[in-house]
Amino acid sequence: LKSLFSILSPWLTLLVATSMVLFAGREVWARQDRKLRGLWGFGIGTGAMAFAGAGITVIALTTMIGSDPWWTPRFALPVLGMVLGNTMNGISLALDALHTGISRERVSIEAQLLLGQTRWSALRPVLRRALRSGFMPIINAMGAVGIVSLPGMMTGQILSGVDPTEAVKYQLLVMFLIGGATGLGVLAATFGSVWRLTDERDRLRLERLTKPKETA
Repeated sequence: LKSLFSILSPWLTLLVATSMVLFAGREVWARQDRKLRGLWGFGIGTGAMAFAGAGITVIALTTMIGSDPWWTPRFALPVLGMVLGNTMNGISLALDALHTGISRERVSIEAQLLLGQTRWSALRPVLRRALRSGFMPIINAMGAVGIVSLPGMMTGQILSGVDPTEAVKYQLLVMFLIGGATGLGVLAATFGSVWRLTDERDRLRLERLTKPKETA
């Protein structure tokens, strides 16, 4: 890390950031019991993380942290890593709940579609549960921070002698960044997956999902 942080190259920062996003996308794909077939399975989760994680990180670096230049690896990569780690968890939980729920409730969903409901109306209960699953970890973390648990960043700053008030300010910034990125990523991934699992005539296309993983 020392050698990486010492090289002020936007291309190197972009290369490392891209590798981080791709690896996180692979983890999202691997954690699902039922996945979208083909490149869609990898692309939707990765694209949602790139959109949410990179977007929130750039906003934080340019408006809140104020590093000069804003892509300085010492600031950009740690912030991106914190954002991606939590966004990855939320997206994988949301997509797994969505795909499992749609498969389990296929008969009910198709019956509602036959009665004339739109894809969004028929899938609303499953989509709501998937969003809840994706949002739950960050909601729990934000609700307990500072009372039940002291996050690693804040603890490290306090132990290194930083004033606790300043440590709390930075931790709040990080939590808001993570919460915003997780929310955007989960929304983008779940709505993108619903769009992929239905067609222009509001028909359910479960053949676009892989079969469930076999249990030993």
